[in-house]
Order: sequence, then structure tokens, then C-alpha cells
Amino acid sequence: FSPLVQNSKLKFFIEACDEGADAVLAIDRVSNEMTLTVKKDVPPSAVTRPICGIMGTIRLVAGMYLIVITKKKNVGSLLGHAVWKAVDFDMISYKKTVLHLTETQSQENKNFLSMIKNVLNTDGFYFCTDFDLTHTLQRLANTSPDFQEMSLLERADQRFVWNGNLLRELAAQPELHKFALPVVHGFIVMKPCRINGKIFEWVLISRRSCFRAGVRYYVRGIDSEGHAANFVETEQIVLYEGARASFVQTRGSMPFFWSQRPNLKYKPKPVISQSSSHMDGFQRHFDSQVLIYGKQTILNLVNQKGSEKPLEQAFAKMVSGMDNGLIHYIAFDFHKECSRMRWDRLQILVDAVAEAQDEYSYFMVNTEGKTLAQQKGVFRSNCMDCLDRTNVIQSLLARRSLQSQLQRMGVLNVGQRIEEQADFEKIYKNAWADNANACAVQYAGTGALKTDFTRTGKRTQWGLVMDGWNSMIRYYKNNFSDGFRQDSIDLFLGNFALDESDGPTPLRVQRDWTVFTLPIIMVVTFSMSIICCLMAGDTWTETLAYVMFWGAASWITAVIIFFNGQNFVDAPKLVQKDKMD
Repeated sequence: FSPLVQNSKLKFFIEACDEGADAVLAIDRVSNEMTLTVKKDVPPSAVTRPICGIMGTIRLVAGMYLIVITKKKNVGSLLGHAVWKAVDFDMISYKKTVLHLTETQSQENKNFLSMIKNVLNTDGFYFCTDFDLTHTLQRLANTSPDFQEMSLLERADQRFVWNGNLLRELAAQPELHKFALPVVHGFIVMKPCRINGKIFEWVLISRRSCFRAGVRYYVRGIDSEGHAANFVETEQIVLYEGARASFVQTRGSMPFFWSQRPNLKYKPKPVISQSSSHMDGFQRHFDSQVLIYGKQTILNLVNQKGSEKPLEQAFAKMVSGMDNGLIHYIAFDFHKECSRMRWDRLQILVDAVAEAQDEYSYFMVNTEGKTLAQQKGVFRSNCMDCLDRTNVIQSLLARRSLQSQLQRMGVLNVGQRIEEQADFEKIYKNAWADNANACAVQYAGTGALKTDFTRTGKRTQWGLVMDGWNSMIRYYKNNFSDGFRQDSIDLFLGNFALDESDGPTPLRVQRDWTVFTLPIIMVVTFSMSIICCLMAGDTWTETLAYVMFWGAASWITAVIIFFNGQNFVDAPKLVQKDKMD
């Protein structure tokens, strides 16, 4: 499937290049209507360009835009199906000019275009034209023949179709589904590996949910439907001589109503909502998790002191109040247990859940296609961000599962351990560290912390330095650019939609004059105090007086800014606050 987009004055024609295919998708640039036609109806004057697939369509201020994938990179082959990473995109306007817009509308349209491009430029979009990447191997194996006959769009797990909103026009017409390409967001790596001279394929897939998606501090907890923030399903797959095995884990924000809005402080204090009925959303979340995955073991890795303590206590209390035998809760204070570089103590947690992991098992099919094992439960890990600490624990649990799978497949001999296979260990650790970085960039805006441990098995001084650097970048982005990133995601996913009216958009809301004035005053007064130090007065007392005056003015302004920190950060404009909490 290598489509061509052909551009005429009145229509777009998207032509499938499958051998023998005659179907052409025609999009009317005036009425926006989509129809199925054939190659002979394409005017010979149409300008032709190759594309890799259709992401979908979206309405902005200037009208409709067609979003296409223009460049792809092969990631590998999964069960004989090529998996691709989308690396470049283009947005093609239905309208030929923007002369029908006012100057204000034209600027708003540019802002909305930059939002969509901001999401598209976030690394980690993957697709497959003839295989369903949204489902685990176990879910695919347990489907009916009718399911197999459905189009990729119809059968996809909607939690992980990131362009679902963009494909709504195509989804409404079943005859056009062959042109609709479900795209997942997250991380995929596929590596051919060798142990004992036996070559097998090792695959890691992380699928980010598009429900309650967003950025670190603006999207925490759950929504009223029970969707958790930063929910990621991670599947580790092994393929060897026709046999296949998979082990699935999940991560997601603590599933009750809480927030942690940026306010210029390095670590804003998390706030548990007092007005929401936590148990309703909590129950909905775990009802769906049990339905999809079976039993749940919650691994809560947050601190059990300080500002994170009330969250841990609330989570434990709700699990206890639900009184569900299928859900088991374990609190493990990651930072306390591993303080002073004692990373070996993570084995305490791995040993504590070993019995549950053996009970949950994993999915495995032998070379004859017979199912040998089914996974009956998952570990649901979380820390505050569900990034750094979570990824470390997931990599350890995945290795333990892999040990059993490779022994059962005959790749590892009796008594051999994965840790002793130096070449494979390097591949394994680097892939899990890359997974951590991908998930962290998508949610927090920077690479993950603690990846030196994931890559090397030990904590290093250089790793601490890099963690400090990434923490500084996170602070800046979380306070001064994440509002734009959140708006970008909400627009892309359809949480905010532009209608056909010419009315004002939320982007026109003006911020209070103090937001711009006070930082300028602080910079000017601080600069004056420095100048007074460098350009001494007639006497030292005169110099001291000037320095103290300008220094005090600078300090007072800074205190006012930090006291009203939420007014000075870059906040989202498109989705109202009650939808975010």
C-alpha cells in the first residue's frame, strides 16, 4: 500500500497502489464530500505525488485540511507484516488561498496549524497496513472469524488509535475504510537476537492511550469515564521458529481525581479533589481493566512521606474500600528503598510479586499454533508521572517473564540466566531505556530519568548529572510551554473542535497586563541593582542605598510573581478547567 495523492483544482484523488487495485478515494475540495471512484476518473492534468498513508482530515479556521504521511521508516517485521514509523507529514489545505480570512483569523489559523504540527513532530507514530498494532497477541488470538473480516479501522482498539478523530469522515463510510490507516503513538522496537546460536525476534511495543491524553502537570488522575492519564500498555513479544509469546504490563496515573498544576515551584503540591466522587471513576477504571486484562496487581511506587504520601494513602484506602478479590495493592517507596544508590533493593519488590507473576503467567503459542498459556492478569505500575520509576520496575518484571519464555521455547538451556547473556542484555537494557525516553518525551517533554540504571544495571554519577539536566528542562517546559502542548493534543484528538462559524476562538482571550508587566519590572530592577554595584557612587553608603533599593524592588516583585505563580505559567486555552481535572 503506497498511495498516491493527485491534486486537481476541485478534488483530491488518493489512489491505492496495490497490484490490481482500481479504487480511488475522491475528496471534493469545495463540498468536503468523500466518495469512491476509479482510476479512469482521475483527470490527466492532476499533479501527482507519492504518500505513505492518510492520517485524516481536520477543520481549522481556514477550512478543511488533509493530513498525510509523506515519509516512513521500516521498524521491522511482526509475524510477516512490515511495521512502519511515520517520520514526516504534510497538511494540505482544501482551500487554495487564505485571502478569505481576516488578519486575526489568518494568525489564529497559523497558531492552530503549528499546534497540529507540534503533535505530528512528537516522535513515536507507528502504523502497519495489513496488521492490527492496537491489540496484543493474546487479544488477537481470542477473536472471532467475524472480527478477522473487519477493516483495520473497525477492529482497532480505540484506546490506542491516535488519529481516530482525524479519521471520522472516513470511518462514517465503510466503503472507504481501506484508505483509513489506524496510527498508534508510543514506542516500538524489534531486534533479531542470538542466544546459544539460536536466533529469535525480540519485540517491545508501548501503546499510549488517546483517552485523557496530555502533558505532565495538566493531566493527572482520571476523568469521569475512568480513563487514567498517561495510560500506556506495554507488550514484550518473543518470536522463535513459529512459536510466539507475549507479556503485557500497564501503567497509568493514580486513578482518582487529583491535580498538580504548575505554579513556578519546582515540584507543585498535588491536590486531591474534595468535590468529586472518587469511587465512581475509580470503580469504572478498574472494571474496564479487569474486563480487558484480568486480575490486577497495583505497584504504587510513590514516596510514602511528604507531598506524595496523601496520594498513596488515598489509593490504598480506595482499593480497600472496593473490596475486590481480583485487585491486589502493593506500595513500594522506590526512592526510600533505593536511596544512597542501593538499587539492588529493587529485587525485594520483584521477589514479593514473584508468586503473582507466576500465577498471571504470559501468552504463548507453540510452532503448531496450539495455545500453551494465557496471561490471566497484569501488573499496573505507577509513580507520580508513570515514567522513570515505573519503567525501571517494568523492565525487571519483563526480564523475569522472558527468562521463563526463552527456557520454555528451548532458547535458554536449563540453569542459564538472561543476565549472563552479555550481547542480549545490552540489547534488552538499551531498548527498555529507549522506551523510557520515548514515553517521557511524549508526556513530560524530556528524556526519562534513571535510564543509566536501565541501560547498565547500576546508578552512575554521570547519570545523576543527566537527570539534573533533564529535570531543569522539564521545569522550564512544564511552566512555560506545556499549555501550548496541551492545547495541541486536545485539538489533534478532538477534545476541542472548530466549527464552521467565523466566531472568535479561545486563542483571542487576552492575559492580564500584570502577567507581562511584573516580569519586566523584576528584570529591570535586578539589572539596576547590578549596575549600581558596578558603577559605584560618591560614597559607599550611597552605593549601598541604591543597591538595597533596587534589590528590594526586585525581590518584592519576584515574591509577588511566585506567590501568584499559576497566573504566570503557560496554561491551556482550548479546554476548560473542569474538563482537565
